[in-house]
This record gives sequence, structure tokens and C-alpha cells, in this order.
Amino acid sequence: MKLIIIRLGAFLFIILLQFSCGINRNMQNRPDISGIENIDTLRTKHNDSLYTIGNNILLKNKYGIWELYIEGDALERGIINGSLTRELIHKQETAFMTRIESLVPSTGYQKFLSKTIGWFNRKIYLHVPEVYKQEIYGISRFALPKYNSFAPAYVRMLYLHGAHDIGHALQDLMLVGCTSFAAWDSNTEDGELLLGRNFDFYAGDEFAEEKIVAFVNPDAGHKFMMYTWGGMIGVVSGMNEKGLTVTINAGKSKIPLIAKTPISLVAREILQYAENTEEAIAIAQKREVFVSESIMIGSASENKAILIEVSPDNFGVFEVPNSDQLICSNHFQSEVFKDDRRNSESILESHTQYRYDRMKELLATNNSLNPEKAAAILRNKEGLEGVDLGFGNEKAINQLLAHHGIIFKPEERKVWVSANPYQLGAFVAYDLIEAFEIFEKGSNLKSVMNASETIPADEFIYSEEFKDYEEYRVLYRKLHELVSHQKFVKTEDLEKLIQLNPNYWKGFALAGDYYFQQKKYKKAIIYFKQAKMREVTSLTDLNYLEKMIAKSTRKL
Repeated sequence: MKLIIIRLGAFLFIILLQFSCGINRNMQNRPDISGIENIDTLRTKHNDSLYTIGNNILLKNKYGIWELYIEGDALERGIINGSLTRELIHKQETAFMTRIESLVPSTGYQKFLSKTIGWFNRKIYLHVPEVYKQEIYGISRFALPKYNSFAPAYVRMLYLHGAHDIGHALQDLMLVGCTSFAAWDSNTEDGELLLGRNFDFYAGDEFAEEKIVAFVNPDAGHKFMMYTWGGMIGVVSGMNEKGLTVTINAGKSKIPLIAKTPISLVAREILQYAENTEEAIAIAQKREVFVSESIMIGSASENKAILIEVSPDNFGVFEVPNSDQLICSNHFQSEVFKDDRRNSESILESHTQYRYDRMKELLATNNSLNPEKAAAILRNKEGLEGVDLGFGNEKAINQLLAHHGIIFKPEERKVWVSANPYQLGAFVAYDLIEAFEIFEKGSNLKSVMNASETIPADEFIYSEEFKDYEEYRVLYRKLHELVSHQKFVKTEDLEKLIQLNPNYWKGFALAGDYYFQQKKYKKAIIYFKQAKMREVTSLTDLNYLEKMIAKSTRKL
């Protein structure tokens, strides 16, 4: 923790020394918006769950997922997207900004933060393709004016596309922990390529409430779908009409000092313009990034998957020779990163290797994979050899915080996306070819999901254990806030917290922290030892518990 504080302090000090107005630079280099006055922005509201502009449509299906179809050139797509999804954009923007305000309540510090973000992003316009700047600008026309004091709408939307990268760079704060896999040939029931992933990026509960399955028909490149949220044109999970899939997994990164190309926009460019792994590699190689990331590419035409591993200083490609499966968590596997210090630290100290090994174990016991088996794997909550991790443990494939789970069958152009909560809701099925045929005909005002192939919700969400876990999450946040500020906590609340999730180490550790603050060192030792008896998430966490046990013992 001390090292993190020093690094953050150095980061802010450099910003203060070198501050320049990134906001002005990005505003001065805004994209070409000629012809904007000719684009129709007037949407027709049919009801609270259905909006249209010409052939473009936004509707909410019975599973609570928004289905969006947009077409046209970049500026047109952006403006229509913004007009149709304005309420969803407002909700996401409010979720982000409320999070910032809660972390930085002082108005003065918020202004300082705005300036530091402006400095950090001062040259981002140099690394974002013109067409994506146009698309982002179009969306920004419908952003919330009340946040313009933080940064103008276009600049703010540009910056938000790098939020995912910053979350990865500050991985010590546990913002991300995604796991993905691909299987083909002898590992699937029909020999076809099958991919699955959990997107475990957490930015608060409200951020994940409204999900969008977007079908994009651009004037250049390939048609594609992506699972996303309001205001986001970058890709974290998607598939194009050629059967090429893209998903991204964080790698261990140093804290960056200047933004370059957000990884989600690299993924978007691959999805829009690549047909196979060779073309995907070529696109990734030409972009400069500012964080480390694994990009899993599935290719229908080649019936295989690869990993493109990128960092600010290196580039590698990984595929397992003579194998019919590929696993990705949050560390690099290619030869060029073999001696990378940060990657080695991540493998040793975090939970990435554990999740990799657990996925390998699950794939070994699930031969002849199909979408239903893939969904069960993504929903798995146990640890190695089925050990009980407690609910919410980041060692699990299913950490019970995912923004979404997604499954692809690229050769058939089929995709399944999870409905709330997490990846436990139904995996709603879509046929990419059929969906675009329906949308392009126009006049369709119904969901394009494939109801017959939709995978039902996990029975776990109807259990008492799940209700207890949801109550645990709320109570943990409340008590953690009190303990962090060294305020009084009721003993019965701590006991209830532990009872709601008895096999998870964090409830015991929080109780230990509280009793240590209260100078009740014997009780603190008991709870720290109880925490240590559970499956502790990382080496860093285990070292903390051992340190607190030793410290409490000395205090006695």
C-alpha cells in the first residue's frame, strides 16, 4: 500500500509540474462535423421501452436488455445513438460522476481532478481515429449539461472511453478480474469454435443496471454486434458478420502518465475491419496503447482463437500449438512477456493464476462443450477442486459482480448475452445474420432475440443463499465505510455480516480490523485467524492478515 501511495503521489506531482490544458487541446482538435445539420435527431417515442429514428431503433426486451440498431456514417451513427439512448447515457454518466463525487467530495479537489484528467488526456486526440471522434462527438450532443463544469461534453465522453483502461492500470484496487476461454475441435460437441467470457469490470451497481446489445451497420467495414452501455462506442465484447469475435482482459500495468489509444477503441477497430486473426494482429500492432491488455480473437474462418497481448512497451501473440482450447485470465502467456516483471508479480501475488487453473479444471471436466455448458462454467462459484470460496471471492470464475457474461458460436454467427443479475440471469440468444436482415428491412418494432435458444436463468438467484449474499454486499459496504472512518459499529452487525457469507474471509477480516481499532486485540486475533482459515483471495491479502495477527499479538 505504501508503494501505491508513493507512486500516486509522484504521478500527481508530475501533473502539477507539467500541467497543460488538455481540455482545450481536445476541443481545438475536435472532429470534422460538417453536414451535422442534415442529420435527423428527432426520435419517435412509441412507449418507455421503444424509440425509433427511421430504420434505427432502441427497444427493451422482456429480459430487461436494450436492443439497439444504428446505421450510417460515423457522425450520423453517433448522433442517432445519442438521441435514441440519451436516458441511458445520462444514467451511466451520473453513475460515473457520482462515483467521482463520493470519492472526491470537495469541490476544490474535483476541479483539481478535472485539470489532472485534462493533463493526462492532453494528446488523446492524436490516438483516436477521426471516425471514432466523430461518433463520440455525435453522442456527446446528448450528454448531461450539468457536468460541463467538469469538462465539455465531447471531451468528457472522449475521456470516459479511457475509464476502463484506468481501472486496469489501478488493478490493485480490484476493479477488474475477467476470465475467458475458447474451445474447438475435440473440445466442443460439434467441433465448432465456442468462446465464453465474464466481464468483471465493476464501477458500482448502478453502472451495470442498463445493458445494451448494439447492432451496428457502418458505412465502412463489417456489420457487428457488441454488448455495451450508454455512451460507449468502444468494444469490450463483440462479434462481426464475418464470425470474428473480440473480448478484452486486463493485464498488470504501471500507472500511465499520458493517455494514448483506449483499448476498447482498438478492439472496436479490429471488430469493424478485421476478418481473421492476421488482420486483427495488423490492426492491433499499429496502435499505441497506455495499459497492458490481452485481446482474445476468435475466428470462424480459421476455427481457432488467439491472444494478442499488448502493453505500452511490448507486443506478443499467443496460441497453444496442437491444442483445441485457449484460456485467458489477467496475465500474459506469450514468449515476449516471459520475463516481464509486472506480469510475474501478477501471477505470484494476485488471483489470476488461480482463476486460470480453475478454468482449466472446468474445461477438462466439460468435454463436448455447448452453449449451456459454457454458461454453467461462467456461472461457477467454487474454487479449485470445488472448494467453497464464499460468495464474491475474486478467485472464482463467477465473482458475483460481473457487468456481463457472453458466449459466442462464431461459425453460426450466434451469441448469448447475460441478463441481470450479473451472469446469473438468462443468457439471451441472438442470430447475427437474422437480426441484421430484420433491422435492414425496417418497420420492425419487436425484439430480435432467439427465444427458443435462450438459456434459462441460474436457479441460484431464487435461493436463500443468493438473498443472503445480496444483503451481505449492502451491509459490507456500510460497515466498511464505518470501519474505514474509525466509527462505532454494532457487534451484532459484524456477526450478522459473517453469518450472511460465512465462508468468505473478508467479513472476518473486517471484524478483525474493527476490534483492532477498539484495542480489543484478543478478539482481533481470533477474527484475523478465522479469515486466514478461509480461501484468501491474494498473497497481498494473506500477508496483510499475517501482519495484523503479529501486530495484535505484540499489542497484547
